[in-house]
Formats: sequence, C-alpha cells, structure tokens
Amino acid sequence: MGILNGLKILDFSTLLPGPFATMMLADMGADVIKIEAPNREDFLKHIEPKDGEVSATFAHLNRSKRSLAIDLKLAESKDIIYRLIEEYNIVIEQFRPGVMDKLGIGYEKLKEINPKIIFCSITGYGQTGPLRNRAGHDINYLSIAGVASYSARKNQAPVPGGIQVADLAGGSMPAVIGILAAVYHRHSTGEGQHIDVSLTDVAFSLNAMYGPNFLVGGENPKEEEMLLNGGTFYDYYETKDGRYFSVGSLEPKFQQKLCELLGDRNFIKLSNSNSKEDQQAFKEIVTKEFKARNFDEWISILGDDFDGCVEPVLSISETVQHPQILARNMVTTVPKSEGGEQQQIAFPIKFSASRPEYRFAGVSTGKHTQEILKSLGMDLPEIQSLAEKGVFGEIKA
Repeated sequence: MGILNGLKILDFSTLLPGPFATMMLADMGADVIKIEAPNREDFLKHIEPKDGEVSATFAHLNRSKRSLAIDLKLAESKDIIYRLIEEYNIVIEQFRPGVMDKLGIGYEKLKEINPKIIFCSITGYGQTGPLRNRAGHDINYLSIAGVASYSARKNQAPVPGGIQVADLAGGSMPAVIGILAAVYHRHSTGEGQHIDVSLTDVAFSLNAMYGPNFLVGGENPKEEEMLLNGGTFYDYYETKDGRYFSVGSLEPKFQQKLCELLGDRNFIKLSNSNSKEDQQAFKEIVTKEFKARNFDEWISILGDDFDGCVEPVLSISETVQHPQILARNMVTTVPKSEGGEQQQIAFPIKFSASRPEYRFAGVSTGKHTQEILKSLGMDLPEIQSLAEKGVFGEIKA
C-alpha cells in the first residue's frame, strides 16, 4: 500500500509541470484521474518515439493515472466534475489564471460543492501580477527569475539546460509540497484551500546562493565569476578524446586529493586561494592535465575508491548502467494496459515502510471514461446519452 493511499486527485494539467507532480503523487499511492480534452490532446502524447498508443515520455509522466475524456465546455461535463469532486477533493490545474472559473469549475465554485477542496494552480507567473496572463516556457521563467543571467560562459549566451529546471524544480516539486502541506492542514483543521504555484517565483527563490549577496551587499552575480558558475576550478574539463569530467573539489580535504591526483600536492596553494589570478592559474593546470589523457584512462586512474568529488559526465545510456543507479533501482518495469511492459525512470524517494506503486503506463485519451462514470453510478444508457451529446468528443465512452 502506498504512503498516500486514500488521496484522490483530479488532474487537469498537460505537458510537464503538473503531470510530473501527479506522477509522483500516484507513485506514492494517490488515486489520480487525468481529465483530458477529447479533441485537443496533450502535445507530449504523440512526440517520438512512441511505444504503443502513446509516446514513451507521456507513458512515463502519466503512469498509474486513469484517463477521463470529457469536453469541459458542456454543462453535462461540468456535472460530472461536480459529482467527482465530492470524493476527489484535490485538484491540480495548469491553465492560465481565470480559465477554470470560465469553465465553471474554478476554486470558488468547487469549494461550494466541497468546502474541503484543495485546489492547486500551477502557472508561469502566478495568479497575480502584471505577467499573470502571459504565455511562457521554462527558458522564459529562468530568464525573468535572474537565473539565466549568470548561467553562462564569459561573453557568451546563457546555456539552454538539458532538463527543465523551472518546470520541475519550480513547478512540479513545489506543487507536491504545497498539496501535501495543505492535506496536513486540512487534517488538522478541516479546511481546504487554494495553492498558487508560480514557476517564476520558485525559480527566483532558487537564487539561494547569490541572491542574498545582492540583497545584502549589492553584488550582482555575473557569468563565470562566482564560486559555482565557473569562476573557480569548480567546473567541467575535457579529456583528450573529447569527453568530460566534473570537478567539484571545493573543500580543502577534497582539494588535497585533487592536487594529488594531478601529481603535485603543492597545487593546493593555488586551488585554495581567493585570488582570481590564482584560480585561473589552477584551472589551467586542471585543464591541461585532463586534456592529456583519454576518458577511459581517467576512469581507470580514479577507480572505484577516489573520494575527491571528481566524476565522469555520462550519457543517459551510460547512466542507466551505472552501478549506483542500478543499486538504487532507479530504472523500473511498468506494465502497459494493452499488454507488455515498459522500462521507466523510477520514483526517486525511498521510504522504509512503503514502496512506490506502478500500476500501468500512461494511456490513450479516455481509456477509463466508462469505468470512471460507472463508479459514479451511471448506467450504460446514461453514458450513451452523454456520448450522443458530444460530452466525450469523438472518443467513444
């Protein structure tokens, strides 16, 4: 039994932030129903590669979620939501501010039906402020939040990240935290509430290292000048054959091990210096030494026991075979509803008293529509009548 068994969630979100959040909640045992527009499917559903009916990405992000396909513009669809909300008393949505209200299923309306409703809104800029209605993506939120300004090499453009930091760290994770905090509050007081998650707000809060320096001392962080953005030897280094290693040996004891690895303990005078000139001189030494050997040679030199914060930059294909990833069971097997199995990235948190639940990979639009409506007490003639009114779009009930 999952640690969140008993939580019932309606998920109105698409793309990445909301689905990743509800995936985590479902992995922990929550019962999640994904509300989908039957004639306007999630963009991620059909990106390549596909594995069966949906893309591998969609199947991962939406595992264990049942799909209910209804046209929210129709009154009959709203009635279905009103009936569901009596039991599924947590809502997560990702529309622009006001859209859920226009659809007749906003927080205030649902609160009338179930005063204990927890309603989490994830948006780029939040429910208030001059940018509240503006469109955006991960790269835009990081820009407004100040993060991109010093995430770059000197006199070069900011680097687009390999992962979506604002979407995931700024949207998905805070949504999970906020929902669970609201559940605790509801358990203590009986009160539900509206949670306003802004990806930009949270991305701004991630300036935890250098933001305080500016607010207190007026020091504006700049590219390749700070402790952790390339201003010191804390950096990536190319090998002779064009691969890379990360060097994060900040503490003196790790600096000592790094210097020994490079062949001279006396290098620590440079590595431990606060002088920009000394740091640059040490970076040149590290650069030269790593460039002198191939990737595999460095792997052999480091072995399994080097404890000095130096690690290889791995591809995903290498990562999934890494002993640490394998030991932590970070790749799992999830059944597909149409039969067979799919390899997926596992839930990352380990609990001593419970295990994650992987019921099935993400499914095609409306896969569970009839099943869900029957659970509300509807019979086949009633469901057929709704289908004839276009409630399910072109998707058969």
